[in-house]
Amino acid sequence: METVVQVAQGQLRGSVENGLHIFKGVPYAAPIDGPNRFRAPQPRESWSGIRDATTIGLISRQAPLPPPFGSPLPEAGADCLNLNVWSPDTSGSLPVYVWIHGGAFYGGSSVEAVYDGASFARHGVVCVTINYRLGAQGFLHLADHFPELAESGNAGLLDQIAALKWVQQNIAAFGGDPTRVTIAGESAGGMSVSSLMSTSLAKGLFTQAIPQSGAGHNGISAKTASVIAGEVLRRLEVKPGDSAALDAVSDERLFEVQLEVMALAFEGDSSILGEAAASTMPFQPTYDTAILPKRPIELIEAGSAAGIKVLTGTTMQESLVFMIAMSPMFSEEMLEAMVTATFGSAEKGLAALAKYRANRPGALPLQISAAVETDRMFIVPCRRLADAQLKHSPDVWTYRFDWATPVYGGALGACHALELVFVFNNLRDPAAAYLSGDNAPQDVADAMHQAWVAFVKTGHPQHAGIPEWTRHNTDNRPMMQFNTTSTLGHNLCADEIALWDGVL
Repeated sequence: METVVQVAQGQLRGSVENGLHIFKGVPYAAPIDGPNRFRAPQPRESWSGIRDATTIGLISRQAPLPPPFGSPLPEAGADCLNLNVWSPDTSGSLPVYVWIHGGAFYGGSSVEAVYDGASFARHGVVCVTINYRLGAQGFLHLADHFPELAESGNAGLLDQIAALKWVQQNIAAFGGDPTRVTIAGESAGGMSVSSLMSTSLAKGLFTQAIPQSGAGHNGISAKTASVIAGEVLRRLEVKPGDSAALDAVSDERLFEVQLEVMALAFEGDSSILGEAAASTMPFQPTYDTAILPKRPIELIEAGSAAGIKVLTGTTMQESLVFMIAMSPMFSEEMLEAMVTATFGSAEKGLAALAKYRANRPGALPLQISAAVETDRMFIVPCRRLADAQLKHSPDVWTYRFDWATPVYGGALGACHALELVFVFNNLRDPAAAYLSGDNAPQDVADAMHQAWVAFVKTGHPQHAGIPEWTRHNTDNRPMMQFNTTSTLGHNLCADEIALWDGVL
């Protein structure tokens, strides 16, 4: 069965499946070929007739994410600035949930099975998932080399803003209320959410935000991003200011060089990558720019997202999945060197290490290291974000996902991205449940999905299936712990988090 809606650019034909109106590959901006490659997204031209929106669109050029993440990659191409919509009623006026995918700003897409928005739609929410430019196409800061491309270091972020503007203009045609938009994302998507909370260009485009496993400490300074761009240009054999030479570089060659520079990041080459070496992400939003004058966390602390309601959190053991491959070779010496570098001195590092060890009797060096990295990359930034937003909005809630997956012999624990299939309530789709396994508990998905639905609908994540969830405060720091029995914890891991004062 078909369904047709009218948007600003023309008519769209979607499909009706199990009572839901589904539209795929809907363009929200022009293709990024030719002069558009490094520029802010350009308006999409209108079309005549009815445009088909029953099959997925192109995605941004990328390499597969490392196992166990990712899925078979759909076709990539210049016409990648598109989105997908699930709606239960195109004549309604329902709250809207806009999802921004993760993938370290170089991978991922809106069409991964785990992001199927049908369950949100079944529960009365219009769900939108978006694609945006990745890697060098989305985050190559060319401003110092090509002044006419001043916005290139945040092109991917500008894509997200363009998608949100499209939602404001068009979502009513799908039964959505443009005044009730919640943005959400995980990992790089969560960092994107925080960046959108911090830039004035996104003001008024949403009223609520859910940054998951990605807070506001992300980004690359313009100074470092310019050095990275210089290295890319050197490898492309393009001189600064030579626009003709830059235009002549094929997308394929640009992508090859992107992968070469990413390899430098994984080697931790700080001589070129600066602060980006610590995150292994040389392509991400650029601050000290007109779009992001400072790091997102600093802007949020100053009130950039005043009044925005926020639900934020992490998984309990985020970093295990990134480090498990190193298990056979990870030694005590490597652990001590890592914490010394992280905390800035042997004295501070070893004192912190003693605390982490005491809280985990019998843990292997790899597990201790993963706990430290989980705090550095995810849990402490999440805490800082919640505290910063609390200064400007009382409506802040925090969570931690504690259910540990049995896959890989249980070695991954409650790892990065594990919560996604629960948030989207897609446990019964094998393609979506690659991290959770065949028999993951549906009651955990019910608890989490309904909390997200409640927040999108009412601005509060409370529902009957979980304990009373009080707002964030700095006295006892209530945090919902999602597990087979969900509980509200207080001041979780306070002794370890205190170690990071003055460090992060």
